[in-house]
Formats: sequence, structure tokens, C-alpha cells
Amino acid sequence: MNIRALKAKLATVLGQARGITDKAAAEGRDTLSAEEQSAFEAHISAAQQVQAQINNMEAMADLEAGLGTSVELGANAKITATKTNLADDPKRGFKTFGEFAVAVKAAGMEGREPDSRLVIGAAAPTTFGNEGVGADGGFAIPPDFSSDIWTLSQTEESLIPLTDNTETRRNAMTWPQDETTPWGTDGVRAYWASEGTAGTQTKPKLGTASLRMDKLIAIVPMTDELLEDDSSLMSYLPGKVADSIRWKSNEAIFTGTAAGQLMGMMNSPAIIEVAKESGQAANTLQALNVAKMVARLSPGSFGRAMWVINQDVLPALFTLTLGNYPIYLPATGAVGGIQGNPYGTLLGRPIMVSQHAETFSAAGDVQLHDFKAYRTLTKAGGIQTATSMHLFFDADVTAFRATFRLGGGPKQKAAITPAKGSNTLSPFVRLGAR
Repeated sequence: MNIRALKAKLATVLGQARGITDKAAAEGRDTLSAEEQSAFEAHISAAQQVQAQINNMEAMADLEAGLGTSVELGANAKITATKTNLADDPKRGFKTFGEFAVAVKAAGMEGREPDSRLVIGAAAPTTFGNEGVGADGGFAIPPDFSSDIWTLSQTEESLIPLTDNTETRRNAMTWPQDETTPWGTDGVRAYWASEGTAGTQTKPKLGTASLRMDKLIAIVPMTDELLEDDSSLMSYLPGKVADSIRWKSNEAIFTGTAAGQLMGMMNSPAIIEVAKESGQAANTLQALNVAKMVARLSPGSFGRAMWVINQDVLPALFTLTLGNYPIYLPATGAVGGIQGNPYGTLLGRPIMVSQHAETFSAAGDVQLHDFKAYRTLTKAGGIQTATSMHLFFDADVTAFRATFRLGGGPKQKAAITPAKGSNTLSPFVRLGAR
């Protein structure tokens, strides 16, 4: 039995063992029955025996590979065999992503033996064709390339690092939260008490907030011509996938509908819209518009808040003044990126120019947000990637797939009613249409 067949057998035995524990978990049981435990241990024992056979065959193959040249050794000579375990290499021995893609293409050609590096760490299918065809589920892209794509999608243009982000290995997470205020009528409160009198008893009022992750998928068919161009792949595929994932994630943080995607800030019940001034002309921006937006921020949010505007707003923004003093300050010697305020500041807070904001004079062309008041949940491990030669087999096209699981929503369920005054407060504020 060859190594490929042994790996297929190992996958089958482990799948049987996993089926026993999954069945118990689905039934809410922490322990296995005596019969299940016996069967589980038998599967594990069989798997260990198969793994030992695989290890022996791999070790023998490594040693035999060094016997291609006949060398006479002295009486005191020693031979030291050094095993390079490509399974420990995050790139599985490939130097570039292009080299990997070319190997995938070559493996699909009739009569060609697949590159041995392609099957390292891949799950062996229970049903498969001949050795000249890749596994039906596709070869796994080496994890180091997957990390490259994730890093690109987490550049300073991504909003996820600005939010209150949590990574988890589960599909959902629940947080306890307290939305009471010190001036409210419930929750923990303090009362004045006369000497010798009992204090008024209060207790916390906690609720819960849950997030469940949804999935983004990018399917990228690659032609034979593109696969043959190593340098083109290196510059094209990772960047394009990252751009799409970043754009969709950011768009959902702003305008997600909560139907199969995130709940965006613009659709949150906590969003506050500041109306235009009485008699304000269309297609204008006034200093009082942005001043009133600041006045509607939640207590404590100003120091973290950031302006988000459409670039069409910039001409009107550059001329805003309060009396003889400009309220917009352009960047002077700032380092590039969001932290360096490349577009300057408005009333002391940094500006982000974004295509996710609406066009000039539409509702939401100017926004003011405390992104830390928005919670995101991402799957540990980042983007998951795979490839298949079979989806577009008749067109000689290989499909590369990337999936990213993300959940998100505002922490605050509603705008805050202040202790004095009638204007509600929120960490999410937008300017209305003019």
C-alpha cells in the first residue's frame, strides 16, 4: 500500500472517531457511553498504527532518495541522514505564490504526476481518481500565502482594527452589557440618606448582546495564460482578493442590513441625524452643521471620534470658518495613514475621506463616529483559502477561493437620553440632506 492510500485510510479512520465525539456533542453529552468509548479507542489505535506505517514509509523514501550517487566511504566514515520536514514549512517548499499556482495547473494535465508538495497537509479524500488528478476538493493553498492575503486586507484603510475587535474560534459570541445611565431610573444608583436611616437598595440591570459571524466569499477563476505568468500572479491575485474583502467588510460596517451580513452604523437604532439649518441652501455646508454634530456625541466619545466624509465634501470643507477662524486645519507634516491625519482635522478630530460616505449634500455625506463603540467578531485564522481545477475544468481555468467570516454591530442599542435637555446623544452621528 502506497503513502497516498495509507493517508486515505488514516482520514477514514479518524473520520469514524470524529463521528462518535460529534454525535455525543450534538446530543449535549460530555461523556461517551461504554460502547462508544470502546469503539473510539479502537479507531484511535488503528489510526496510530496507520500513522506509524506512513512515518516508516516516508523515512525510508527520504533515505533512499540519497542513494542516487555511488560513493566509496572510508572505514571510519559516517552517514548522517537529515530529514527536511516540508510539513513544517508554512509555504510547503514553494518559494512564491506563482510557483505554487503553476504546480496546481501542471497537476491537472493528463499523465502528469502531481508535485509532491501539493499534497503535504492536505486532507485525503475518501474517493479520488488517479494520481494524475488533484483531490476532488482541491489542494489547500499553503498557509503562508493565506497569511499574506490577510495582512494585505488589514492595512490602515481597513476599519476592522479601528473597531472593538475580538477573534474567536467559535461562530458566535455573547457579551453582558449595562446601558443604564447615572441619571436614569434603574440600575446601580446612589441616594442621599439621613443619619441613622437605611440606604435605598439598588441592583445592576444587565442585558446581553450577541454577534454571529457571516461569510464573505471571493471566487477567482484564473486562465492558463495567467497561471503561466509567475510575476503577474504575485502582484495580481493576493491584492485583488484583499481589496474586495476589505471593501465589503468596510461597507458592511457602515451600511450593513443585518440580513446575512453585519448591522451597520447607518442602520443602527442608535444613529442620530442632525438636520440642516433653517433656510440652508442646497449643496452647502455650514460651520453650525458640524458644530451641532459634535454636540450630539455621547459623553466620552469625542476623544476617540473620527470624521468620515465623501471627497466631494472637501471643497466646501476647506472654506469653513467660525468668524475669522478656520475650523478645518489641513495636515502639516503629518505621517501618512489614518493615525497621521492625512486629511487634517475638523474641530480637533481627524478626518477620513471615504467612498462609503454619501455624495455631497445627501444624508450621510458627513459623519462623526466613535469606532470603538462598534464591535466586530472575526474568525481566528483570518482568511481561509483553497483552489480547485474542476469547477471550470471544461474551460481550462483554475478557481481560487477565499472565505472570511465576520460579525459586527453597534454596542449601543439606542441613543442616550441626557440628564438635562431633549437632544439625544450617540457615538454615531451623521448630517442630514441639504
